[in-house]
Amino acid sequence: MSAVRSVSALVVALGVTAVLHAQTFTIKMATVVPTNSSWHKALLEMGAAWSKATGDRVALRVYENGAQGDERAVIRMLRPGVDQMQSSLLTLPGLAEIDDAFNVFGMPFFFQTDEEAMHVRNKLTPLFEKRLEAKGLKLLAWGNGGWVQLFSKTPIKSLDEVKKAKIYTSEGDDKMVNWYKNNGFNPVAIRAADIPGALKTGMINATPMPPYPAMVLQIFQDAKYMLDVRLAPLLGAIVVTNTAWNRVSADDRAKLVEAAKAFEKNMDSAGPGQDAGAVTAMGKRGLTVTPLDAKARAEFQAAAEKLVASARGTMVPADVFNQAIQERDAFRKTKK
Repeated sequence: MSAVRSVSALVVALGVTAVLHAQTFTIKMATVVPTNSSWHKALLEMGAAWSKATGDRVALRVYENGAQGDERAVIRMLRPGVDQMQSSLLTLPGLAEIDDAFNVFGMPFFFQTDEEAMHVRNKLTPLFEKRLEAKGLKLLAWGNGGWVQLFSKTPIKSLDEVKKAKIYTSEGDDKMVNWYKNNGFNPVAIRAADIPGALKTGMINATPMPPYPAMVLQIFQDAKYMLDVRLAPLLGAIVVTNTAWNRVSADDRAKLVEAAKAFEKNMDSAGPGQDAGAVTAMGKRGLTVTPLDAKARAEFQAAAEKLVASARGTMVPADVFNQAIQERDAFRKTKK
């Protein structure tokens, strides 16, 4: 009898284990961040935290390095009724593909410091959460990719030289392309994944990009010059489909949010150091950094003010633009 009871207990235990395993919900995340980059590692850490905190009730499977396609393709996979992917860490162009309100974070010279950009981002977070919610997505956490600099194949020192350069612009965003053209620039719309090849062939000869991804992607091998212009912070965000989010219990959602906010904090704090370290490393391998002199900075600032003004109601919804200006200017007053 004892042997029978032991066998029965084992069968029950195996059955419970099978049931628990069957209850594991895996959220599939597609992203273009490179394999083994700091962002990829941070996502894996977040996924491990999800599994541990929920007792393996929720897991994360990351498809990095554009394995599921570019951001436009991933966004299609996130749409209600498709459900091929349940989540993504999107960069600013991808977020703007979903809602052009995100363009407010990419306006040149709109922010002066990380602290200022993070203040406006945090103040506008409820607004962006509502806009994404209406499109079937939850904004889970922000990401920070560092400050966008200008990498080029030949030295660029002035605004006029920037306007003459064949500059990378995200493919599919005709509004962005026309915005740059109307302001005297020469944008070339291609996929982000094609930037290295386009630099080699000369299809483009300049690309805006933060230093860390330029190092990871080896952009500096062909674009050996960097104009230290600090155009804008490259923000991103983790989004999850509402369908997937609603499958998670309220208790487990709180645990996922906690781990996601740890990811956000990690990205915010790591950005400046990553940028500086990447510039130093690339400098040892042939990168030349060109600082802006006072005259060139004044030219860029004047052009940026015109670009920003022309973005209101065209590139960025007027209400979002107005709120961003209000929050930014209020923050600047506290620093004076």
